[in-house]
Amino acid sequence: MVIHHLLNCPRCQALKKAFAADKTIQKMAKEDFIMLNLLVETENKNLAPDGHYVPRILFIDPSLTVRTDIVGRYSHLAYAYEPGDMKVLAENMRKAKRILPHTEL
Repeated sequence: MVIHHLLNCPRCQALKKAFAADKTIQKMAKEDFIMLNLLVETENKNLAPDGHYVPRILFIDPSLTVRTDIVGRYSHLAYAYEPGDMKVLAENMRKAKRILPHTEL
């Protein structure tokens, strides 16, 4: 799970607060995910499939491929999440936990 955010971004700080307050998300984050927090923008185009905006959360499978099938609720910013989207994020985390049949570990 890759989280792109910036320290001086009010939307990022609001998302961080909601993320930290959600017990379901915190439990999954600690038990089921390798988390990578990026505080600087990457030049890797694979980590910005629909643009360089923050905050954005991407799920990466064991083959290091972005799970483009796991997106948020915004069609124009597929990997964006707002503080009110914690249920969507939790469901996407559950989806990400399921290994795709073609994926080998």
